[in-house]
Amino acid sequence: MSGSFRQSAAALAEAIGSGRTSAMSVMEATLASIAAYDAVQPQIWISRASTDDLLSQAHAVDARVAAGEHLPLAGVPFAAKDNIDVAGFETTAACPAFAYRPDAHATVIERLTAAGAICVGKTNLDQFATGLVGTRSPYGIPRNASNLAYVSGGSSSGSAVAVAAGLVPFALGTDTAGSGRVPAAFNHLIGFKPTKGRWSTEGLVPACRSIDCITVFTDDTDGARLVDQVLAAFDPADPWSKPLADRNLAAKVIGVPRREQRLWFGDLESEYLYDDALKKLAELATVVEIDMAPLQEAALLLYNGPWVAERTAAIATLLKENPDAVDPTVRTVVEAGWDKSAVELWSGIYRMAELKRHADGLFDQIDMLAFPTTGTTYRVNELLAAPVALNSNLGAYTNFVNLLDMAAVAVPAGQRANGTGFGITLIGPADSDRALLATADAWLATADLPPPPPLDLEGKMQTVKIAVVGAHLEGMPLHWQLTSRNATFVGAFETAPTYKLYAIADSVPPKPALVFSEDGAAIKLEVYELGVAEFGSFVVDVPPPLAIGTVTLADGSSVKGFVSEPRALTGAEDITHLGGWRAYIAAKS
Repeated sequence: MSGSFRQSAAALAEAIGSGRTSAMSVMEATLASIAAYDAVQPQIWISRASTDDLLSQAHAVDARVAAGEHLPLAGVPFAAKDNIDVAGFETTAACPAFAYRPDAHATVIERLTAAGAICVGKTNLDQFATGLVGTRSPYGIPRNASNLAYVSGGSSSGSAVAVAAGLVPFALGTDTAGSGRVPAAFNHLIGFKPTKGRWSTEGLVPACRSIDCITVFTDDTDGARLVDQVLAAFDPADPWSKPLADRNLAAKVIGVPRREQRLWFGDLESEYLYDDALKKLAELATVVEIDMAPLQEAALLLYNGPWVAERTAAIATLLKENPDAVDPTVRTVVEAGWDKSAVELWSGIYRMAELKRHADGLFDQIDMLAFPTTGTTYRVNELLAAPVALNSNLGAYTNFVNLLDMAAVAVPAGQRANGTGFGITLIGPADSDRALLATADAWLATADLPPPPPLDLEGKMQTVKIAVVGAHLEGMPLHWQLTSRNATFVGAFETAPTYKLYAIADSVPPKPALVFSEDGAAIKLEVYELGVAEFGSFVVDVPPPLAIGTVTLADGSSVKGFVSEPRALTGAEDITHLGGWRAYIAAKS
């Protein structure tokens, strides 16, 4: 299964519009690809349209084409990030307690569907678009399409993976701090972030309303350019929309960070790939080093300054009335806004104006910037262990762009040995969108990059979930055997009501024996996730009479877990009635 759409949205629309293929046949192929990829990553979606509805929409597009109507996106399937309103779907922003059903499409969806495109579903995201990682959603964690052990990038995680997996030729994301660019880099995609106000944000759940942008992920610049042609327009319903303009510039001089200012976070591969990219950029333009310290200062104001209060304002009611409904990491980030004062806000606005004047002056000396999109990438387990610090690292080259009213297009620039993508981002002043896309074309022709690696359909670095019931529980004597192997806590659960629990006699440290029994009970346990190699080393250390088998949980799912040989019950105490090991330890003490 390799996905159906390794061709441009533009090429697909032309084929359907000319009658060489039909919207119906394209939709049937789309549904087959999505169904197949569900076996790998169903969590890239939050909701999808029904098969009957999608086929009906495809039939309607074919009828419009047959009637002679010109449709720029005739029959092209696409996905939308689930903080963008699509009539007929709930908008959740990855928070079930926040979910609502909109009465109408967002303006961008209205324009796309009028052009013949068909929305197949809503994609997963970092909750409330707060994150660059893709790990902050109750609907699951979308993973990198080329290596499932690594993050997809966020917050537009599901949208990027839907395109990278070949399920749709384009998908809408959003971008406040880099959410439309970071996932593009990691998944070998184009991530086009237009000038603020170029595309309407009416119908978007805001993150930071004054700087939010809707974006698009595509496999090529033709697709991004076509979507821009459909969406770029003034929208009087959006107070942040502005009249359409295009700044004519040629990429004769390109600015890059000074070498001592480049941040790689220990990732030597990224450093090598960027140096190689600079050599190729030098074939297109004069490359000059610039001082990026003022840009970095602007970037820090996004989360360390008063702008975080804008995120707080976006979900203030939910934070006050139901704070537990918000992802803990997201809540930690957003609640900081309560402490920001009006004085801090105005001081921040004044300083940002100064920094913007400096940034605007840069473009009197250079035509555009070419920064690394990110300095590194991370495994999912690494992000779960240090969710805030590592997320911040991923925004080092992206956070300033919207604050300083710049346009950007992220483009592939190579791949790491682990298959994840490395990218650069071309950044220009407001209204330089089309010039950036033209430069992206020249870059891709010069870079001559290899094709993206095959999809990871089974997990290049698979993980194993294991249930623990006794001495390996958090706070218990052997828990270190999990933490030393970077085990990730999945959650606290119960077994199916078919187990008995015994305290093994003379065990040091004290350990229980979990035994299957038809007349048993539900036993409390904890589930952790380990890499395959780490799981193997863990199993080697399990002493008899304990063993690793399969344990059935209360919801009917199964995980690996501790079971016992029959000899474990010799002299053992039946503690099933206590419901778990912690209760037994508490009773003993």
